[in-house]
Amino acid sequence: MRKYIGEAMLIITAIIWGSGFVFSAVSLDYFTPYQILALRFTIGVLILSAVFYKRLKKIKKSTLKRGLLLGIFLYLAFLLQTIGLQYTTPSKNAFLTAVNVVIVPFIAFFAYRRKIDKFELTGAFLAIIGIAFLSLQFTTEVNIGDLLTLACAFAFAYQIFYTAKFVKDEDPILLTVIQMGVAAVLGWIAVILNGEMSFSFETEGILSVLYLGIFSTTLAYCFQTIAQKYTSETKAAIILSTEAFWGMVFSIILLSEIITTRMIIGAILILIAILISETKLSFFKKKDLLENNFQNK
Repeated sequence: MRKYIGEAMLIITAIIWGSGFVFSAVSLDYFTPYQILALRFTIGVLILSAVFYKRLKKIKKSTLKRGLLLGIFLYLAFLLQTIGLQYTTPSKNAFLTAVNVVIVPFIAFFAYRRKIDKFELTGAFLAIIGIAFLSLQFTTEVNIGDLLTLACAFAFAYQIFYTAKFVKDEDPILLTVIQMGVAAVLGWIAVILNGEMSFSFETEGILSVLYLGIFSTTLAYCFQTIAQKYTSETKAAIILSTEAFWGMVFSIILLSEIITTRMIIGAILILIAILISETKLSFFKKKDLLENNFQNK
């Protein structure tokens, strides 16, 4: 039961992140990317600290160390993605970020010699192909923005991998609080270094950042951390990769984006990827088992 609750939380996280694309687009009209990152992580750590203040007394040294590492990977991923977006197209930025889904199982293999699940790996590659259909404008040109975004994918992959590893022994909430706090501190350092201390107070901009802070950061990362206690890192990465699909859905609903054949193909491929990863083709294995039993009789 916990497994299914965890996977449901990951799906909700992907849906929230998908909707975040729209609110990020709106907030960029009022704030710089560095300001948005600092604000959203600050909102996250303030809300979590206020709601779970009693738990803060139970923070262990190991939680601080592990939360620090996760926070560095998290902010580094967003920073590289933001800088990369200045030199490449949004579609390539979204696609290359999603490459983390195929990096995660290889991190587990090379770092800990963990066997790669062939069904999850197949699902990961299918998910990447699906995301390519959803977001990528097919060009062969590679620039510095693409390389920075690919580095961002590695940072996200390590954040997902180590979340799954650390959450087995740590309180998921406390791990998230420390992670948010570290990302917020790094965010404000970047804002100060870039001399961006002048903020907009337009209502639309503030509401957009509040959505990103409350839902896309606080709620989503809480759900991700808790959920990864009950599922593998590769399966988590595959489910989280559906944010590209949900981003498309919200763009169609809220921004009146037109549905294309490529979008439909991409959505189907992502769905198949999740089914393969989730069921491990158990239907076919059961069918083969029944046929073998029948033949033996």
